[in-house]
Amino acid sequence: MVDSTLPAGERRAPPLPNERALELFEPPLRPEDMDAGRGYLDLLGEQDPTGAHPGQRLMLSRALPLAYQRLWRPASARLLMGLRGPDTAEEHRMALEMLSIEPGDRVLDVGCGPGNFTRDFAAAAGATGLVVGLDASATMLETAVRETEGENVAYVRGDAGALPFRDGGFDAVCCFAALYLIERPSRALEEIVRVLAPGGRVALLASCNRGPLPGSVADAVVRPLSGVRVFGRDELTAALAEGGLAGIEQRVAGFAQFVSARKPG
Repeated sequence: MVDSTLPAGERRAPPLPNERALELFEPPLRPEDMDAGRGYLDLLGEQDPTGAHPGQRLMLSRALPLAYQRLWRPASARLLMGLRGPDTAEEHRMALEMLSIEPGDRVLDVGCGPGNFTRDFAAAAGATGLVVGLDASATMLETAVRETEGENVAYVRGDAGALPFRDGGFDAVCCFAALYLIERPSRALEEIVRVLAPGGRVALLASCNRGPLPGSVADAVVRPLSGVRVFGRDELTAALAEGGLAGIEQRVAGFAQFVSARKPG
């Protein structure tokens, strides 16, 4: 569609998804060079905030994005949640249910990887909505761009611990199977709460300590070896409550937890 309020010779096409996403940026953080050829906005350049542990470095590989959705993600879900835990189709259903996305909503997918959840959110938000997928991995985003056909999706290469978006810019924020690999997870969670609009919903899928050891001890053992943060049973729910969110719900499945909440207003 074009703007029919202008004379025929001056009608403009609607803004592209990346241009619409720029409206949600804090003005000083808007990139000057959009480099549309890559299909995503790159805020990091040569910077790499992913961390140095094996699990984190794996996310930057060229091979993993190709096998992520069909092989890696289902296998890691079974390892994390057990054979009786939700499968990937159920995870998608749960994310949509927790976020309650409506047509026209602005949605942020933090740690979007190859965009497998991002594309579901875009279908729910409709043509008038906008979904932004953010990840630090260029290889993941290359796959996401290649496999995304929707005209309401923008991708950004950025740091989850320093989101470039303005306060309250999103109606829903998701971070599924990524928070435990983010180098600064507590800071990322603060940022998620900050960019959530009043009345907005947040959905998280993260690790959950279930063993005999205290969460801090389990994390001290697991994280240096793998880069995977082991969260205590009440760590995320307490952080969301401290951030002012309400309606906090938690479902534990194996060594994973699904957490949802909303921002009052």
